[in-house]
Amino acid sequence: MSLKHHHRGLELSASKSFVSKKWTLFLCIGFFCAGILFSDRMWPEPEANVVSRDTVASDERLRLESEDCDSSKKGLKRESKDILGEVYKSPDAIQTLDKTISNLENELAAARAAQESIMNGSPVSDDFKLPETVTKRKYLMVVGVNTAFSSRKRRDSVRATWMPPGEERKKLEEEKGIVMRFVIGHSATPGGILDRAIQAEESKHGDFLRLDHVEGYLELSAKTKTYFTTAFAMWDADFYVKVDDDVHVNIATLGAELARYRMKPRVYIGCMKSGPVLAQKGVRYHEPEYWKFGEEGNKYFRHATGQLYAISRELASYISINQNVLHKYVNEDVSLGSWFLGLDVEHVDDRRLCCGTTDCEWKAQAGNICVASFDWSCSGICRSADRMKDVHRRCGEGEKALLAASF
Repeated sequence: MSLKHHHRGLELSASKSFVSKKWTLFLCIGFFCAGILFSDRMWPEPEANVVSRDTVASDERLRLESEDCDSSKKGLKRESKDILGEVYKSPDAIQTLDKTISNLENELAAARAAQESIMNGSPVSDDFKLPETVTKRKYLMVVGVNTAFSSRKRRDSVRATWMPPGEERKKLEEEKGIVMRFVIGHSATPGGILDRAIQAEESKHGDFLRLDHVEGYLELSAKTKTYFTTAFAMWDADFYVKVDDDVHVNIATLGAELARYRMKPRVYIGCMKSGPVLAQKGVRYHEPEYWKFGEEGNKYFRHATGQLYAISRELASYISINQNVLHKYVNEDVSLGSWFLGLDVEHVDDRRLCCGTTDCEWKAQAGNICVASFDWSCSGICRSADRMKDVHRRCGEGEKALLAASF
């Protein structure tokens, strides 16, 4: 009896356990469904859709902007290629760009050199203290006529022939961009009778460029260097010319000749020569440093004869910047030529810059007017103070040539 009751108890216990598991399953399913319904009502689905649409719109905007940038870049590339293509097609444009860059570099270097000179306490000539407006003007050429204290008659002969006087000379500067000055330094005793005589002449004519330099025949190389440095600081010109006061010059012809080389950044123009190096003492043009040129009897390197030569702006700037380290030979034309050795300089041998006083007349009659005329035997016009007017009459370009000239 007791075994029977025990067996029934086990069946009832198993039945209760079975029912409990079944209801548990139903309850879980019911709660799960209720949770879904509750979630759908409390957390609407559009939030996810809005984020998705915003993301898509943002991606679309980025894609469009990227396409715009790509198209702009392509446009810029095409435009730059077109511009560069036009530049490469024009040699003049390339030369102009090169000259502009070169000028800017030289101006920067010159400014640094000037600042260094001031910092070192170097003396500065009064001629450097100019109004700002003067330095901004652009000129074709500066013609420096080398002269001495004893050459008053020579200067007067030049004023009476190929250098316009007073107001005409100022008009030439303003209308043609041509500056002309007699170039002279000071005596060994500044303020002495020689300097006062030049000052009186300057007050009358106003055609001098005074240098911070002590005059002397053996100092011509130093004077030449100082002239180019001073002229470069005072006038912004395409060319700087040095000519002796016993040489006849046709200014309009000189301007036209130099204008041909305006696009050349580094050009050195003159009658090129290569004379013998004279080692013997006591002879004219003796070279004390003859041993530097090799064996006795050797010749100089090619350089322009000293009666007249011209250099471009960049070479004048080079002299100005490096004036403290440029070596001076006893002959100034040799010194100038030596300063350009090793540089990328174009040497122009123009024989019209060194005509004789006999052949210049028939050349003028044939329409081939000379730039400069002198006698080789005298390294200038022999007795120039007396003969300059005659040479001017026979070999001059005419009174109206300069007024009608266009550079």
